[in-house]
Amino acid sequence: VQLALGWACWKTYRGRPVTDGTQCQAMGALGGALRSSGRCAEAIPVLEAELALRRRHFSRSEQGILGTIANLANCHCDLGRDDEALALRREVYAGMVAVYGVSHERTILNGCNLGISLNNLALWDEALPLLRQLLPAARQLLGADNDVTLDIKLNLAHVLYNVPESSRDDLLEAETIMQGVVQRRRQVFGPAHPRTLLAERALSRARAKLARA
Repeated sequence: VQLALGWACWKTYRGRPVTDGTQCQAMGALGGALRSSGRCAEAIPVLEAELALRRRHFSRSEQGILGTIANLANCHCDLGRDDEALALRREVYAGMVAVYGVSHERTILNGCNLGISLNNLALWDEALPLLRQLLPAARQLLGADNDVTLDIKLNLAHVLYNVPESSRDDLLEAETIMQGVVQRRRQVFGPAHPRTLLAERALSRARAKLARA
């Protein structure tokens, strides 16, 4: 249904003047619908066209440009293109900090996404301070049970137990964090939710490494 609505939106507004913004919105709707339908490779050229249009005609709307870049990064991440996603997410996070500050919801969300990309590429030295900075802001603004807050915690724990030189204290901290994430996800999302199961698997791996330490 969402994909059909995305195509309908694009067909409705593609003939409108590019300067009134509706073409950009229609491209964004179509790109988002394609990604939600698992068609990220098709979404990327749509979003790239949207980004070019925004930069050409709406260069003062930094928020709109950053939002489109974030959507592009998510598509690359879904396709396993971690290097491409990381470059885009660095740009988005820096822009969000400049526009909104470090404690805004959109900044925290995009910082979480950046942390995921850093984790995927084993860039632990950069991921660790970023996630430690994001976590208290996420707790205060979004709440301890918010999915983004839990993602930040889980990624922080991943860093702590994946760093080659991690100490036993690091591993204990990772286990404690993951235990909390598993407990909250069971309470909030239920024991069978994919995110709960993901956290449980991560906790098992952390405990196995701690047992070998």
